[in-house]
Amino acid sequence: MFPTQVSVPRSGFSSWDEFQAELFVCCEVLVCGVARWWSRGQVRSSAMPPVRPRPARSNRTFRTAAHIVRPALRAVTRTQWSGAQHLPTDRGFIVAANHVTNFDPLTLAHFLWDNGFAPRIMAKHSLFGVPVLGHVLRGIEAIPVHRGTAAGVRSLDAAAAALARGECVFVCPEGTLTGDEDMWPMLAKTGTARLALDTGAPLVPVAQWGAHRVLAPRGKVLKVVPRKVVQVLAGPPLDIDDLRGTPGAAQGVTTRLMAQITDQLAQIRGEQAPHDVWDPRTKTRVAR
Repeated sequence: MFPTQVSVPRSGFSSWDEFQAELFVCCEVLVCGVARWWSRGQVRSSAMPPVRPRPARSNRTFRTAAHIVRPALRAVTRTQWSGAQHLPTDRGFIVAANHVTNFDPLTLAHFLWDNGFAPRIMAKHSLFGVPVLGHVLRGIEAIPVHRGTAAGVRSLDAAAAALARGECVFVCPEGTLTGDEDMWPMLAKTGTARLALDTGAPLVPVAQWGAHRVLAPRGKVLKVVPRKVVQVLAGPPLDIDDLRGTPGAAQGVTTRLMAQITDQLAQIRGEQAPHDVWDPRTKTRVAR
């Protein structure tokens, strides 16, 4: 554990924070250099993106994690991102994405960070008890989700408060990895829809594909060679005004949201989406 104050008499730094910031920059330069060497011979379209100003709402833990994780992700993935123009810059908003592998929250956070947003990630509460990971999640102010309990209301309250402050909240409406054998989105829970209906925050559907090539669904072994193409497509905020105040509004918004995410996923996969969807409760396929 680092001390809060140190004396660096011959370093020229006036404070530990200044020294730490410079150290992070040096580490990123070093890791980026390795990433560039690793990616020699790749197509020009996969070149490293220009450095952008760090998101204004990021805290120190998030910035530290970004300095470490972003160069590593660049070393093992080739990003194909589109739709960033649909991310609101004047208010808080919800990003809702499909969930294929435990690796895709990293790649989607990478997409958001490089487009100027430090997302408040909604993650199942059990992850906060995992050594190291739990510390990082608390440090980046992720929001624990308690499923099926009264504490679940507190999760939505915390997300609503973040949206009111103008922050980006990232959630996977399915609540867990998809159970579809072909990795299409499955039936989702209604919490994301209720959050959008209650707060009026824009609900941005995002499809992502390719992270499963680095870490298979429910896999434990990373496959880092060769670099994998990771695609993210953000769509325009979902129009749900016609559903507000109607019976079953949350279910209606959820159905519309997942249909849009599925259509975007079909676009980046270059495939026809199935006409039915996996229902994790009955373990059967039902009409979309």
